[in-house]
Amino acid sequence: MGAPAHGTMRRSMTAITTFRELHQTGCFVIPNPWDIGTAMFLAKAGFRALATTSAGFAFTQGLPDEVTAVPRDLMLHHIAEIVAATPLPVSADYQNGYTHDLEQLAKNVAACVATGVAGLSIEDATGDGGLYDHAVAVERIRVARQACPVLLTARCETYLVGNPDPKLAIDRCVAFADAGADCLFVPRLLDPKDISTLVRAVAPKAVNVIVTGPGLTVAQLADLGVRRISVGSTLARVAWNAFMKSARSIAETGTFEGLADAAPFAVFADLFKR
Repeated sequence: MGAPAHGTMRRSMTAITTFRELHQTGCFVIPNPWDIGTAMFLAKAGFRALATTSAGFAFTQGLPDEVTAVPRDLMLHHIAEIVAATPLPVSADYQNGYTHDLEQLAKNVAACVATGVAGLSIEDATGDGGLYDHAVAVERIRVARQACPVLLTARCETYLVGNPDPKLAIDRCVAFADAGADCLFVPRLLDPKDISTLVRAVAPKAVNVIVTGPGLTVAQLADLGVRRISVGSTLARVAWNAFMKSARSIAETGTFEGLADAAPFAVFADLFKR
């Protein structure tokens, strides 16, 4: 990917500054669009920043949520599209950096930064169902930090690989914070006591919590000291569920009642008005 134009660079610097400021005080929701249209809607809905979803985008390509499913260059193209869709800061879900090699990791991080993102995340999962060893995972965050002038989120995948031990996750997050991560993120860490412990353990670094269903509220998470709340692929899966229910209803019943909730054309004419 080529170097961004000067106007894009100026906008990127403003977005980076804004994004860092959002992590200093208070609590904000960073929803996850999966294409240009959903990014535009979320921006107009009043959110202050966006994050890509690797799973949500994979589904648009007919691919599963797997690290190796979407090639790096295709993901970079998608990230650049989301960045260009709105003036909002964008954080990239960059999985494990698309490589095990440390030198290539630095290059891949630089390529992501070149899309104009205000932040990116690197996870400690290897992509084949396991985790990088502790020392390796920490070194990967250190390397990513050196190549990353934007806000760096370290994502700990212990719960997702079948080891839901809050102490293990928090210990890894503390090490990631010491290695230079600005924000720490443990998917499925949802017990308020564990969240509070993580917040205290990595302070003054920020903590991201992903919410994928009813339960915790923005106010409750803010009271726990959480700075950022994401929803991952959940908005995409909600949209897919509505689509699948309506399509199945047509196929199975020969009726079209499932289409009653379709958004009118006027909504899109207003949303995408140039």
